[in-house]
Amino acid sequence: MNTKINNFKIQKLEDTKFVHPVKITFEQDGVEKSWEAVKSFDSVAILLYHEQKNAFLLVKQFRPPVYLNDKTKGFTYELCAGIVDKDKSLIQIAKEEIDEECGYDVPLEKIEKITSFYTNVGISGGKQNLFFATIDESMKVHNGGGIHDEQIELLFINVDDFKDFIYDESKAKTPGLMFSFYWFLENKNNFDFNK
Repeated sequence: MNTKINNFKIQKLEDTKFVHPVKITFEQDGVEKSWEAVKSFDSVAILLYHEQKNAFLLVKQFRPPVYLNDKTKGFTYELCAGIVDKDKSLIQIAKEEIDEECGYDVPLEKIEKITSFYTNVGISGGKQNLFFATIDESMKVHNGGGIHDEQIELLFINVDDFKDFIYDESKAKTPGLMFSFYWFLENKNNFDFNK
């Protein structure tokens, strides 16, 4: 994907939809303190392992906050993911994100919860719920890429190449992505990929 970024501007945030900047004041051990934070949605993220390709399916997309801090790295390599902003179960939201972003229709019983953890604890403290699913070409229903105006590029990283990939500092990656790769390698012998 050859995308060119133009007219990148920073403005004061006033009417927010997804994040809400707040000032927090509290007392800790008798000392008054304050903190600037952002109240935001929790999220789901899904490690997708493609059986036939022996590869992880990742998404690559432009992230303006990353670009704001490093103009050489606006595009990030991530797990398929989405915010928890619907009145649905986490696993149902994960299934919908796999379909929207990656184009695979994965049965709910093929999606398993790995764990959850807090991200960006100094700013938002949102919880990410991490899932795993095995996919194959029989589940592919469309080309993926996101919905509305999302511009998501899909790419496969061979399982044998994951270490080179995560230590390649020229590629911006998320901690959840790196953690999930190691989780997979630690647990892959426990999976029956033929069921």
